[in-house]
Amino acid sequence: MPLKTVVIRAFRILAVAEAFSWAALLTGMYFKWIAKTTELGVEIAGPIHGALFVGYGLAALALWRIQRWPFGVAFFAGVSAVFPFAFERWAGKRGYLTEGARPRADAKETAGV
Repeated sequence: MPLKTVVIRAFRILAVAEAFSWAALLTGMYFKWIAKTTELGVEIAGPIHGALFVGYGLAALALWRIQRWPFGVAFFAGVSAVFPFAFERWAGKRGYLTEGARPRADAKETAGV
């Protein structure tokens, strides 16, 4: 399997996993700081989210180079690491996560979702 395919697949998996781990971490933070019932959610979701966050960032940097993304696309990928649930779908619809295809002509639009 070509490296590009592996990185694209890994990025997609990491993007979704990172988004869900962020949601789990927010839930854990609610129970720790608002409900004041348990710290278990933060203790479990925190390290998992941290690892997935780093993996997502590394995969995004690799794709920036491999796919020759414009700076704006790479920047949106980075911002999406902090506010997940958007970039993977946006980039996929515009051809930035396909193996040999060039991005669509309308891919230069702003990163609105």
